[in-house]
Amino acid sequence: MSILFLTAAGAAAPEAAAQFGLIPALKEGGPISIAIFSVMVIMSVFSFYIMFTKLFEQQKVLNQAKQVRAQFWRAATLEEGAAKLDKNSAFRQVVDDGIEAQKQHSLLTDPVEAHDWLHGAMARSEESINNKLAGGLPFLATVGATAPFVGLLGTVIGIYSALIKIGIAGQADIGKIAGPVGEALIMTAIGLFVAVPAVLAYNWLQARNKSIARSLSTFSNDVLGYISSGGRVKPAVTAAPAGKPAPAGAVKK
Repeated sequence: MSILFLTAAGAAAPEAAAQFGLIPALKEGGPISIAIFSVMVIMSVFSFYIMFTKLFEQQKVLNQAKQVRAQFWRAATLEEGAAKLDKNSAFRQVVDDGIEAQKQHSLLTDPVEAHDWLHGAMARSEESINNKLAGGLPFLATVGATAPFVGLLGTVIGIYSALIKIGIAGQADIGKIAGPVGEALIMTAIGLFVAVPAVLAYNWLQARNKSIARSLSTFSNDVLGYISSGGRVKPAVTAAPAGKPAPAGAVKK
């Protein structure tokens, strides 16, 4: 008997899915629900695109930081150290801007403190890198904040449609209101599905950006100290044992 019941339930499941699935729910809501669904799909696609592209960009900079720790300060000069870094390295940009600012300072006609001039130039370099890494993150924050409300709009429309059908029928027939109510619940779920990954990605990427900003700031200060002291002040990389790389944190002022 139980086998016959399960067989009948299994046979009814595809029919129920076809009647109350996503497509029927969108048709139930009409053009407005389809438009809301399309907006949330676009928001989700762009969110995941930004998430993966920013993750890729951040990982490149983090790998460049490892390269700096392993190679840069072993060079005899800044120019030699910069040559060891990738051409598009964020850290090389800081070094190149510092070297260029040092050359420009001798051309100034107004008496500007060399330290202030160099610090300003390198701070602008850091800011441009940080701004590039932060690009797109406001969109994730916007999606995380607004997607639930966009889904809620679809929910309101679905409930309103159900109430209209109840009013026309004069009674609460479950068969007549199941479609609009189902469409309302689906819109709520989709809004959350779009918002939650966007919020998580935004917070995670922001935390990684802050870590990168600290690395850039530390490196910039080290380069500034090197330039201001004429090469007498620089992080001293501890020699690694034979066959082992130097520890990442083995530097001292």
